[in-house]
Amino acid sequence: MNLSRPAALITGASSGIGEVFARRLAGQGYRVILVARRRERLEKLAADLPGAEIIVADLTADSDLRRVEQFIAARSTLEFLVNNAGFGVPGPYHSSDLEAQDRMHRLHILAVGRLTHAALCGMMERRKGTIVNVSSVAGFLQAPFSVSYNATKAWMNSFTAGLHIELRKLRSPVRVQALCPGFTVTEFHDLLDMDRGSIPQSLWLSAEKVVDASLRGLEHGKLFVVPGWRYRIFLAVAAILPQSLKRFLAVRFSRSSGNTNK
Repeated sequence: MNLSRPAALITGASSGIGEVFARRLAGQGYRVILVARRRERLEKLAADLPGAEIIVADLTADSDLRRVEQFIAARSTLEFLVNNAGFGVPGPYHSSDLEAQDRMHRLHILAVGRLTHAALCGMMERRKGTIVNVSSVAGFLQAPFSVSYNATKAWMNSFTAGLHIELRKLRSPVRVQALCPGFTVTEFHDLLDMDRGSIPQSLWLSAEKVVDASLRGLEHGKLFVVPGWRYRIFLAVAAILPQSLKRFLAVRFSRSSGNTNK
C-alpha cells in the first residue's frame, strides 16, 4: 500500500452513489477509504480497488463517528471527502419511527458537520482538498411525508454554501460542493419499499450519471450540482413561484406513500 498517494474517504461506500464515487476516484489515482456498515459489501468492493482501506462504522453511533473523525484527522494525505451516507424515513412525521428520525438527523447533520470539520482542519493547513456533500433536490423543497428528510438536506445545502463563502473569504483553494440529485436508481428507494414504476422513467438517474456530473462540476468550480436537465428546469421554475403556491402544489401532488428524493 502506497500511503503517500492522495487519499479519498467516502461514506456510504457499500453501494449506489458511494460505490461509484469510490470507483471513479480510484480510477483518478486516489487511494480510497471506504466507510459503511456492511463489512461484506466493503470487502468485496475493496478487492476491486488496489490499495483500498475499509472502515466498518455506523456513523449514527457516537463511538463510531469519533473513530472515523480520528482516522481522518490522522491522515495527512486525505485530499477528498465524500459525505454520502444517508437514508430516508417515510410517512407522516407524527406517526413515524422517532428513533429512526433521530438517526437520520445524526447522519445527515451531525456526521456531515463533524467529518467535514475533521477533514477541513488538515485541508486548510495543506491548502488542498475537496469535500462533496451528497444532498438532494429535496433540499430545495418542502413536502409532506418527508418533512425531516427535506429539512436535513436543506441544512446540508445551507451548510455547504456557507462553507463555500467562508473559504472564499479566507482565500482558500479548498473546494466544497453540494451534489443534489433527484430520483436515482440505488438501494435508497428499495429500503423505503417504493414502487419505482410510480415515477416516470425519464426522471430516474443512474448513480454513474450523478457522480460524473459531480466530478464535472468540480472541474468548473460549481457549488451546487443538480444532475439532469429536467431537475434543473424544475428547480428554476420552483424558485420563482410564490411560497403559497409551492405549498399548495406540494399538498396537491404529493404521494401518500411518503416517497422522498435522493
